[in-house]
Amino acid sequence: MSRQKRKEAKDLSIFLDSHVQSIKETFQILDKAAPSSLAKVDWSDASKYGAEISKLATVAGLLWCEETSDVKALKENIAAYFNVLQGFLLFCHSCTVGAGPTLHKSIHGASKQVVDSSISLFKETISFYETSDAKKKETIPQLSGAIWEACEALKKCPSSNCIAIGRAMTHLGVIIKDIIREMNELLSSDSSTHQGGGEMEEEEEDDDGAPSDASDDENDDLSLEEKAVTKSVISVASNTYEVLKEIIRFLTCLLRSRENREESVDSLEKLLSCCREISDWINDLGACAYPPQDASQMKDYVKNLFEGVGVVRKEIEIVAEGGSADGIYASLNRLESCLHEIRGLLSVDVADGIGKLSI
Repeated sequence: MSRQKRKEAKDLSIFLDSHVQSIKETFQILDKAAPSSLAKVDWSDASKYGAEISKLATVAGLLWCEETSDVKALKENIAAYFNVLQGFLLFCHSCTVGAGPTLHKSIHGASKQVVDSSISLFKETISFYETSDAKKKETIPQLSGAIWEACEALKKCPSSNCIAIGRAMTHLGVIIKDIIREMNELLSSDSSTHQGGGEMEEEEEDDDGAPSDASDDENDDLSLEEKAVTKSVISVASNTYEVLKEIIRFLTCLLRSRENREESVDSLEKLLSCCREISDWINDLGACAYPPQDASQMKDYVKNLFEGVGVVRKEIEIVAEGGSADGIYASLNRLESCLHEIRGLLSVDVADGIGKLSI
């Protein structure tokens, strides 16, 4: 590589670094939601910025791959691209006016993808300009494609607090379904073990007559009482899933009826936070269903779930503001019935355990 080429590459690198630093400083304003004193911008227009950035990324990829491009043209390309990127970040900041933590996190994450992929592209193009490495040249279209994907993802970013929280609730539903599947697998695997037990009885001794390792697994089988508790855990998880479905349905209706009103953001965020805690407690309850079951620990989780249901009721009353949330209340009643059932089963187990203690 000629000394002149090396000098030009260094000059371009310094020029790029100054623009990257400026972008990083601008991006820091997205660490917090914009104050209410700013004019709110509709996120639906973000795709327009995304389309412009995608075009510039394509142009940049083509320009930098041409070995005949001069330094002046390349600098102009960097300046034009990062000016648009700067405007995009300011636009994103204005979109966070009135945004709760969930919506703000979504906007922050979506914009960060665009910034990170943009910086990666231009750093790689300068590296290629300096070395003319064929492998580096091949990566440039891929990096341009990453920017296109990040800009396309802007269209999927939630445009309101209600939508953002609804999607977070949907994710919790996926987690609960996984817990239900695991609990069903626990019951089915235990049943399979017992069904195949007769065929293995004669094989449970080694050649020297000593018991085989298979006998060590006996403690891993569910007792009849533990099976009943596990089925009750499944019932609790299933009804929790139904509660989440009703909340999502309610949020959808809320979004349609109130259009762009965002007065209940705090209550919606508290509702989401509570549902996350409930999801965690369901997960812990499910973990305790594996033998040997800890009835005392499970009772603590059930107690937490009762309290969580109460918080959900309270926040729904605030958000509904006299509107109909009958579906949620009915699902919460069913969940409470399941919690009463498992609490009763666990109380019997604890009493039995105390009765079997020897003095």
